[in-house]
Amino acid sequence: MKFIFMLTRNDRTVESGLEVLEAVLPLGVRHIGFKDVGVERPVLRLLNEAIRAAGGTSYMEVVSTTRDACLDSARIAAEIGVDCLLGGTLVDETLAILAGGPVAYFPFVGRPEGHPTRLGGSAARIADDCGRASDLGCAGVDLLAYRAFEAEPGEVLRAARRATRGELIVAGSIDSPERVGAVRAAGADAFTVGTAVFDGAFSPGKGDVASQIADILAAAG
Repeated sequence: MKFIFMLTRNDRTVESGLEVLEAVLPLGVRHIGFKDVGVERPVLRLLNEAIRAAGGTSYMEVVSTTRDACLDSARIAAEIGVDCLLGGTLVDETLAILAGGPVAYFPFVGRPEGHPTRLGGSAARIADDCGRASDLGCAGVDLLAYRAFEAEPGEVLRAARRATRGELIVAGSIDSPERVGAVRAAGADAFTVGTAVFDGAFSPGKGDVASQIADILAAAG
């Protein structure tokens, strides 16, 4: 199962992202992402270039809350050449923007709302969205299982796994080895962690970023 380290805190890209990236690459992290908010477009471009130059896979997650901003983020993803675009719910429009290019798309499923983003929707609704994303040709889905407030996270995970024919990426509030284990047991392909690394919450007895990442990699297997 892939661990995607997000250079983000509270759903915003950290301003020190380039410095953090330089520090974590020697740890063996190669799946690294950032959000579409928190820093300006030139910084997003530099982050993407640095990740890819190190042989990594880059991810940008859309957490903007308006239609125009979400579609603009899709255009930015195509322009700077990220490997994977996560999030957003405007699946048809986003796929049209990305058409013909190499960016793999993993939309949010269910009803994401607010910032930091929470997930509304029943497990059945989320499964329907997963199936539709697969039908439309998405590479997989981006599931905010532990941000769900209308369904139980385990139920959401199982429903999404059954309905998704591509990769299942689980994002948001994965802050303990137990949650990583639950995500793995549900059959997810990847998970993201950002805030829990910067807050030292994944391994509360260890304060530095390197120790947090080492423990997450161990939990991911």
